[in-house]
Amino acid sequence: MNDFLPAAFRARLEALLASGERRLLGLVGAPGAGKSTLAQALADMLGAQAQVVPMDGFHLANAELARLGRARRKGAPDTFDAAGYVALLRRLRTQAPGETVYAPAFRREIEEPIAGAIAVHPDTRLVITEGNYLLLDDGPWAEAADLLDDCWYVDVDDALRRQRLVDRHIRFGRNEAEARAWVEHTDEPNARRIAACRARAAAVIRLD
Repeated sequence: MNDFLPAAFRARLEALLASGERRLLGLVGAPGAGKSTLAQALADMLGAQAQVVPMDGFHLANAELARLGRARRKGAPDTFDAAGYVALLRRLRTQAPGETVYAPAFRREIEEPIAGAIAVHPDTRLVITEGNYLLLDDGPWAEAADLLDDCWYVDVDDALRRQRLVDRHIRFGRNEAEARAWVEHTDEPNARRIAACRARAAAVIRLD
């Protein structure tokens, strides 16, 4: 396996794959921690054995967030269909031979989820799911952790993480002042809530 992954985490992956049965690996961390990048790197390394299914596909649509008065808090736990995400994890654990499970994806260029965008085939041995709230211990989110075979908390220097978020928001249309305000008032409160769940992770992987 590739050198970007520490030996202890290579061993964890090998243990997940050794059974030959479907396994679910969760990657959790604050916004900007590098979860998506790590998930894709793992999937690229494992090839056809693995498929990435992000939690972000369960963002509520912008129209629904506006109806609920939550648009300015997009990314908070109650701006996702948490029960839908947990139901998908259950389905992925029990996927029948010959069945294709379709999962939603999130498209940043339009800031909307897209239904049925990710096809998970029954012979996929490892599903890598990444997102902010896999270890949250209230509401429907509380059921997610028990559906994972392993869960890694993705840690990174906070200053680097915040700058990544600012850069991301600018790249997708905000000016710098708007980007920094969103990070301060929306992303960072969520990051603190996620960090409070860190102890529930099976392992912590540091990405700097």
